[in-house]
Amino acid sequence: MTLPRNPTEATDQALDTALRDLHREVLAESVPQAMLDAARRLENLQQQSARTRHWGGMAAGVVLAFSVGWLSHGQVSGGADTFASRQAGASVHEFVRQAGFAYAVYMPEKRHPVEVAAPEQEHLVQWLSKRLGRPLKIPRLEAQGFELVGGRLLPGEAGARAQFMFQNSQSQRITLYLGAMDKTASSAGTDSTQFRFEPDGPVPSFYWVEQGFGYALSGPISKATLMALADAVYGQIH
Repeated sequence: MTLPRNPTEATDQALDTALRDLHREVLAESVPQAMLDAARRLENLQQQSARTRHWGGMAAGVVLAFSVGWLSHGQVSGGADTFASRQAGASVHEFVRQAGFAYAVYMPEKRHPVEVAAPEQEHLVQWLSKRLGRPLKIPRLEAQGFELVGGRLLPGEAGARAQFMFQNSQSQRITLYLGAMDKTASSAGTDSTQFRFEPDGPVPSFYWVEQGFGYALSGPISKATLMALADAVYGQIH
């Protein structure tokens, strides 16, 4: 027999024994069926609630994914035509963005702004025409105060692209960036000679798309001057 270590522990043990003896009959009784049924119903409700939350979360995820896919394919506002139009717009926007970046990269160059300089203009035209797969013309912009510096070959998403650089007496430079557009841009109503102005990006640009070819004239000059130059370019390359 283990003796209690202190009077307090002995008192607690005595009280525990007395309580057990007092309610021994109750403790020996089985749990009433009504209480068991109530416990089972409570457990079932908890399980159903957990399943509802689980499937509800999954359903919400499916609805969200479906909605995103629906919107991304242009179904809400015009179906496949709207989706193709949005793709074309994104393709043209990317073309203009690349034109701006090409300007930003090569405009500051002092010794190598171009691959082929203006004195070799005939060779430049032949070379770039062959690489781009169509006859090219270099516009003359002396009447607008800009002379040809030269040109270079650049990569593009739908094939090779060309950049022609011009400079005025104040050493301001503009570039004409051109090349084939992908089929999305060419087949979704973007084959238009309407000029569009893009003020954002590395440098402002006027651009247009015609017969599967994109053109972007870029430079840090006024919108009116850039528009006049774009009009002069368009008039000479056709």
